Formats: sequence, C-alpha cells, structure tokens
Amino acid sequence: MPRHFITGTELSAQELRALVERALKLKAAPYSSDALRRRTVALIFQKPSTRTRVSFEAGVAELGGHPMVLRTDELQLSRGESIRDTAYVLSRHAAAIGIRTGDDELVAEMAAHAGVPVINMLTPSHHPCQALADLVTLREAFGRLDGLKLAYVGDGNNVARSLIEVASRAGIEVRVASPDGYQLDDGALGVLTEDPREAVREADAVYTDVWVSMSDDPATAARRRQMLAPYRLDAELLDRAAPHAIALHCLPAHPGEEITAELLYGRRQRIWDQAENRRHAQKALLELLIDA
Repeated sequence: MPRHFITGTELSAQELRALVERALKLKAAPYSSDALRRRTVALIFQKPSTRTRVSFEAGVAELGGHPMVLRTDELQLSRGESIRDTAYVLSRHAAAIGIRTGDDELVAEMAAHAGVPVINMLTPSHHPCQALADLVTLREAFGRLDGLKLAYVGDGNNVARSLIEVASRAGIEVRVASPDGYQLDDGALGVLTEDPREAVREADAVYTDVWVSMSDDPATAARRRQMLAPYRLDAELLDRAAPHAIALHCLPAHPGEEITAELLYGRRQRIWDQAENRRHAQKALLELLIDA
C-alpha cells in the first residue's frame, strides 16, 4: 500500500527530524538527488496557489521529474467523474499525486483509492506541507527543534492546526492565541489561549496568517478583522517574546492587517526563508514517500 501524507501525523517524530535534516542537505545541494528521474508527479490545483505551485513544480524538476499541473477545469472531475476513477487513472501515470482543494473528504477519498502516495497540498483543515517548511526554517534559525517555543496568533485555522499536529511531534511547544469563536477545537494538542501576550511570552518564534482566507465567507470579513485586530503581529508583540525571537508568516500577507510591514520586510523575520523552504521540505517528503 502507498504511504500518504494527509495531516502530517503519518510521520513519526524520528521521521520528521530526519526529513528536516534531509531538506537542509537538499537546500545546500539542490541537484544532488534524482529520486524522480523519468517520473511524473500529478499536482491538482482546485484552489489558487503561488508558493505551493512554484515550490512543488521547481522541486519535482530538481529531483529529475516532471510536474504535471492539473486544474479543476482541465479534469473530468468538473463534469462529474468520480474521485475514485480519477485516482485510478492518475495512479497509472504518476509516481505521486498532490492535491490542493477546499474539500478534506476529497483528499481522503483520493488516498483511499490511489495506488501511489497522495500529498495534501492544502485543505480547509490541514496544511502539513507548510508545517514541514516551518520546521526546516526553525531548525535553520536555531540549530535545533527540541525545546523551542512557537507562538501562533490569529485565526485558529488549518495552518494553526498543522503547526500543533506536526511541530509538536518534533518536540516544539506550540501555543495558539485566538479570540473566542476563532479558536481551534478543544481536542487540539498544544496550548490554546485568548491572550496573545501570554502566548508569545519567551517564544522563540511568533507566527501569524491572514485574517480572511480563501475558504472564509466574504460577508464575515469585516467582523473577522474587528475580532482579530488585537492579534496583529507587530514590533510591540514580538518584543514580548524572547529577545532573539523571529516573526513567521506562511503568506500571502496583508501588511497592516495581521502583520506590520516593518516586520514583514524587516530584519527580525524568516518569512521569505519559509517560502523557499517549502521546496526543500517537499523534495525530502517526495523522496521519503516514493521510496516507502
């Protein structure tokens, strides 16, 4: 049976650490692996993408493979063909399938029927590939993962959930600060609070994300901005973290909303490293899954 990557919890703590180290080696020598030589990876995009598409396409090419980018309107899925049939067909042509979609069940069903690894490139509930890149960025910045403290401030969304699920496995203490009504469910691991100042205390990194995402109802945008305004990542909030603390953001960003331009483009962030590290982390993931 193929090994899938749907939530990130499929990997053990040991595998996560090994993947991070492998990603850093691939970053240092981008063309040192030909794990996908003469192989194709199908990449299905049902949601707009910049970082995911660019990083996966470039990464597959660096591994010697061919990235087959497929949009919804280019597939018979848009005309009623089943996910099961699509999974059967793609498995006959590709070494792995990545999918970015607004439907968690679609990814689960694809994985249930695919004969090759399926990678969740983003769903409303999970963003595990981003979490892998965040681990690589933290390891790069601090030389370790065990014992780090990571604070997330803002909407309790898919990024926050994946940080808890994935980073916690790697030995990082994750705290998520969100207002009432925007918090993760009580079953989430990690520390959940409504107080952003408490969340960032002694944190090594402070993370945020957009306040209004692709999956949110536009009619609620004004209310979301009002509720999340106290959770803006600015210099004052970052100053409450550890003296060496860095700002993180998975992008796209809206300067002046969830993060100030001063931090987004300043010297106290590793945000653009995060964006680059998507490629290296995903290359290490593809190596792991395809060799499984």
